[in-house]
Amino acid sequence: MTLTPEQQADIAASRGRTATTRRPTVAALEEVLFDALPVLDHGFVRVVDYMGDDDAVVQAARVSYGAGTRSVRDDGGLVNYLMRHRHTTPFEMCELKLHVKLPVFVARQWIRHRSANVNEISARYSILDDEFYVPAPEHLAAQATSNRQGRGRMLDGAEAARVLDVLRQDARRSYDRYMELLNETPTGETIDPARNGLARELARMNLTLNVYTQWYWKIDLHNLLHFLSLRADPHAQYEIRAYAEVILGLVERWVPLAHGAFMEYGLGGARLSAKALAVVRRLLAGETVDQKDSGMSAGEWRELMAVLGR
Repeated sequence: MTLTPEQQADIAASRGRTATTRRPTVAALEEVLFDALPVLDHGFVRVVDYMGDDDAVVQAARVSYGAGTRSVRDDGGLVNYLMRHRHTTPFEMCELKLHVKLPVFVARQWIRHRSANVNEISARYSILDDEFYVPAPEHLAAQATSNRQGRGRMLDGAEAARVLDVLRQDARRSYDRYMELLNETPTGETIDPARNGLARELARMNLTLNVYTQWYWKIDLHNLLHFLSLRADPHAQYEIRAYAEVILGLVERWVPLAHGAFMEYGLGGARLSAKALAVVRRLLAGETVDQKDSGMSAGEWRELMAVLGR
């Protein structure tokens, strides 16, 4: 991750400001507030604001359930109950705002989660930084043969080196052509005073999908946990999973009770279909069950066996 002197100064200024407030704050999250947490080679995640904490979740739930709930369950038990039974509204009382720097192709996956407020840097107005994502060698893999959207065997040696060279050369060439079309240098100087630069909104077409973009992304806790359930999952693409894992660590700092419940019943748990539950009951009764007499498709059966570790 690379931060310009201007970005470093901005972060230092933000962290240097303090405010007296009566609203709840979370000491563990305040420790990293405004810090740029590195992701991939040039990316980062920064918390720039938040609202609410575990108490906000509990408070919202008790408004719904009425007085006396506290004598039945402690806060942790109530949060677990809410998560276990998918009572989502109390988790919507908390919000997190992030500043994220990420490759464009990761952003295009990310934006499919349509439950957040997003404002992205515009290449119609700004010149994008000369930074593009190149995978580390250990993350280079061939196309999976059994999964159309996944990775298969790892590339190594000359094969991996060739791929990395192609990625670097194409990104470098595309960015250089981008600047040539703009008729500008990265410092804002004119390359050729005798000609006009192409409009930025057109020149950006020549950039590769691994160039970095930035956005501010604000989301409530319920929808954030849904995002993490998909993107922090081991089956998610590595690049977006790297961001999700950093955000998951921020959630642990921010709302530790909700994080623990999510790890237990969300990311760390599994939902079973009616057919899968019937198979589990038959197995517990001592029956021998195979895919053919389970009523499940081959794919459903593989997934169930993976969940059961069989």
